Amino acid sequence: MIDYAIIAAGQGSRLAEDGEISPKPLVCLDDEPMIARLIHILSRSCARQISVIVSTANSDVAECVKAVKSEVPVQLISRSTSGSMESFAELSKVMERTRPFCLLTVDSVFLPDEFQRFIRDFEADTEADGYMGVTSYIDDEKPLYIAAAGNGEITAFLDSPNEGAVYVSGGIYALRPEVFAVLDDCVRAGVTRMRDFQRALVASGMRLKAWPFSRIIDVDHGSDLEKARSFVGKPPQRPVL
Repeated sequence: MIDYAIIAAGQGSRLAEDGEISPKPLVCLDDEPMIARLIHILSRSCARQISVIVSTANSDVAECVKAVKSEVPVQLISRSTSGSMESFAELSKVMERTRPFCLLTVDSVFLPDEFQRFIRDFEADTEADGYMGVTSYIDDEKPLYIAAAGNGEITAFLDSPNEGAVYVSGGIYALRPEVFAVLDDCVRAGVTRMRDFQRALVASGMRLKAWPFSRIIDVDHGSDLEKARSFVGKPPQRPVL
């Protein structure tokens, strides 16, 4: 069994600029709000409990989370945060810090069957400190590139591609509880970006493995939403690392 945490506290400003009137977590995908769809996927993926952070500015999102019928307990917190890193830090205050967990952003769209294999592989791997969901599908304004060795072990997180960095981060992080100490150090040091936290994990000597999904779509714009809706209906084959 594994704990899950969902970051759903963003404002979705770029979607709003494209004409979307609903907060991002409430935008429908596969005939239900993204936040509800994600909770349902996680509740069927060896979940013990699910923690969700939403923005205090979006009470409708909080009400949606409360209304979701989940097979496992859902813990909801409302906070105003400056970004994903601060949201994770807030979630960590209510999470069980002795258990493995998987952290996701609400706008990362993937195939449920692939995700369940990802979680099974993570739980079966007794040597890795974490699994990062990655994809070779690159369609983001500021992708975080992943450099990995032949065995999939991540060697660096890069702001720009270099030779051998064919994958980007998909916003899906399965991690052992030891990473909380690194998170605390980052918070004390004033680190504000999730990608810098990931770099700190590598710098601390933790073993992270890249697990390639066939595709992970980051929904930031209206065009991303249309791609995501098409994608969940036509699953492609998963690439081999």
